[in-house]
Amino acid sequence: MTNAMEQIYARARAAKKTIVLPEGKDARVVKAAAEIYRRGLAIPVILGDTNSVNRVAQENDVNLSGIEVIDPATSPKRQQYAQTLYELRKHKGLTPDQAYELAGDILYYGVLMVKAGDADGEVSGATHPTPDTVRPALQVLKCAPGVNIVSSFFVMIVPDVPYGENGLFIYADCGLVINPSASELAEIAVCSGQSFSKLFGLEPRIALLSFSTKGSASDPLVTKVVEATRLAKEKAPDMIIDGELQVDAALVPWVAEKKAPGSPVSGRANVLIFPDLQAGNIAYKLTERLAKAEAYGPILQGVAKPVNDLSRGCDVEDIVNVTAITAVQATDQ
Repeated sequence: MTNAMEQIYARARAAKKTIVLPEGKDARVVKAAAEIYRRGLAIPVILGDTNSVNRVAQENDVNLSGIEVIDPATSPKRQQYAQTLYELRKHKGLTPDQAYELAGDILYYGVLMVKAGDADGEVSGATHPTPDTVRPALQVLKCAPGVNIVSSFFVMIVPDVPYGENGLFIYADCGLVINPSASELAEIAVCSGQSFSKLFGLEPRIALLSFSTKGSASDPLVTKVVEATRLAKEKAPDMIIDGELQVDAALVPWVAEKKAPGSPVSGRANVLIFPDLQAGNIAYKLTERLAKAEAYGPILQGVAKPVNDLSRGCDVEDIVNVTAITAVQATDQ
């Protein structure tokens, strides 16, 4: 495990946060819950039919002693959560009966636990697509104060490179916002810088990326990044932010001297902001496969309380790591 993740683990252990894992029918989730509990990274709570969860545990030789398993369908808190959901969504036409039905759903129950303070965060997505994770989070938890868009990032740890923070980066957005406007891109940049600082205690150096550096090309795609950079600097004047930058000017100091002299980032970027989801998704997967990088995410940012998504191709260690990150996100909230 890298130093960056060791730091996350240490902070998660100290935080002792309760993290709900709603997909209790999946063996990976059950195994991960046991590992999270064993390593002391969080207090895991599994959601699902109790008999089904216990059967999965037995079939996979997993000891769930000390781990709470809740069946939303029979939970004594279902009615309380349903009333919360009804109050939040009645202006959208949700009826009490519909709220009660939804409160029995594992994904809604999970975020309602977080809303009620019965859990500090949620990790889901092992068996559900991203929209199924994000929708309840937005309906119940809403955006964080001052934030208008929920986005995502990946923690990237690249071995044997001097760039970024000794190979540590945040890449955004690589998993959620398809084609952000200039104002949305600016918000993604600022939120990503805040995420980097919160998770690692380091100063973010944020580069908004393009195929152009400082006017070397002219196109509406470039104009969007230029405008996003201006807006991001207005939103966060104390952050180190620059754009539009080609990726080599963002990462390599001597290239930055030639292409972007005087840039506050100066080829030392540790937070890379991609102009759209195509670029970000391609970049993180190329980095993961060709550079043999560790990639953790997609981690959601901009939600009022931590709810994080998993790839449906995740393994047990992915769930453990994202849970540790979620526990750290939940500190100071």
